[in-house]
Amino acid sequence: MRPGTLSLPALPPLSLYVHLPWCLKKCPYCDFNSHEFRGEGGEPAPAPEARYIAALMADLEASLPLVWGRSVHSIFIGGGTPSLFSPESIDQLISGLRARLRLEAECEITLEANPGTFEKDRFRAFRQAGVTRLSVGVQSFNDQHLKALGRVHDRAQALAAVEEARSAFDTFNLDLMYALPGQSLDDFSQDLDTALALAPPHLSVYHLTIEPNTYFAKYPPVVPEDDTAYAMLDLITERTASRGMQRYEVSAYAQPGHGCFHNTNYWQFGDYLGIGAGAHGKLSFAHRVVRQVRVREPRLYMDKALAGEAIAQETEVKRSELPFEYMLNALRLREGFALQDFCDRTGLPLSAIAAGLDEAERKGLIERDFARVKPTERGFDFLSDLQALFLA
Repeated sequence: MRPGTLSLPALPPLSLYVHLPWCLKKCPYCDFNSHEFRGEGGEPAPAPEARYIAALMADLEASLPLVWGRSVHSIFIGGGTPSLFSPESIDQLISGLRARLRLEAECEITLEANPGTFEKDRFRAFRQAGVTRLSVGVQSFNDQHLKALGRVHDRAQALAAVEEARSAFDTFNLDLMYALPGQSLDDFSQDLDTALALAPPHLSVYHLTIEPNTYFAKYPPVVPEDDTAYAMLDLITERTASRGMQRYEVSAYAQPGHGCFHNTNYWQFGDYLGIGAGAHGKLSFAHRVVRQVRVREPRLYMDKALAGEAIAQETEVKRSELPFEYMLNALRLREGFALQDFCDRTGLPLSAIAAGLDEAERKGLIERDFARVKPTERGFDFLSDLQALFLA
């Protein structure tokens, strides 16, 4: 409650992100904080699930004063490959979260799952542990492209995992990627048709990007030309619409009622407490907005968290940076944002974004009225250019 540069009339919805950092194999395109777990001699070994969950609980307990009295609307358990953890450990984790936080009655609890960790009835056990939504990282149904991406699963495992997710959960997400090394338009068309034939309630489709500090950055693969990638995007838009799926975010398509609340809260500049190795968080207070980063290396994180020292970095978002931070997220949404929400979530007047909105409208990137702003089709296609108009 100490004085700050802002005056927020109310706090936004609060979500919780939990990071489980281990995976079977590091993918060459991945820049997330994920680690192949190795024993003392460097050989593959099981992750230290019990100690890590104890560290998560210690991390959460140290953070409770920052969110005291607030309800949690969604929980996202990401990684790494969270489905490597046993259903018993996930049950222990969710029970620990419920004991320490006030969860909304309809709290969405999502778990990321990899088909390479799939086994019969495992997904059903995650449901019994309290997970309400599964996010299945398929990426492709083509064995050649899965191999190029370094994925540990094959087409048959992907199909089986999605079928199991559909039978075990009322809603789930299927993740695909496009513009993959060696992928033709026809290849992607087959991938997309296979995905849609499985009738996922939610589909996320991401353009492969070459991120710094990844294997692909050091050894760049040959990927499709931009024109081919745009043609792939056109296919996605056309075929999802024909199945009744709404493109509610630049990379997300959903049947009515199956949008992901957790991700939508990010895009609407909601709050999220992040716990776990390398987890990021964003928390609002009456007079400031703060970002946190946890200790990144898993072993060190466990040591630090158990000692009550999990936070590696905490910074107050500068007043001058808030317009871009807000617009970077909100303009990803098909329906854009309410002008009042900008004021409520940033504590700033509309004059802070007036010049950017004028320029965006002049370029045909947004449409607006006195209550709402949303990107046009052109704005969606040139989203980075639109977002850049709001840089400080």
